[in-house]
Amino acid sequence: MTDRTLEKKPRRPFLLRRGPMENIAIAIIALGFIMLFQPVALVLYTYSFVTLLAGTVMFMIVSKFPE
Repeated sequence: MTDRTLEKKPRRPFLLRRGPMENIAIAIIALGFIMLFQPVALVLYTYSFVTLLAGTVMFMIVSKFPE
C-alpha cells in the first residue's frame, strides 16, 4: 500500500456537519413550540415566534450543508 491509500479525508468541524446541526435546528424549533403553548410566562410566549423562525431558517440553511 502506498501512503496515498492510507491518508484519511479531513473531517469537517462539528458545527459544519449537516447531521448534528439539523438536530440542533430541530431542537430549537421544538423549544419554540414549547414556548408557544405553555400557559405560564408571557415572556416565553412573546419570544416563541422568533425562536420558531430562527430554528426554521437555521434548518433551511443547514440542510444545504454537505454530509
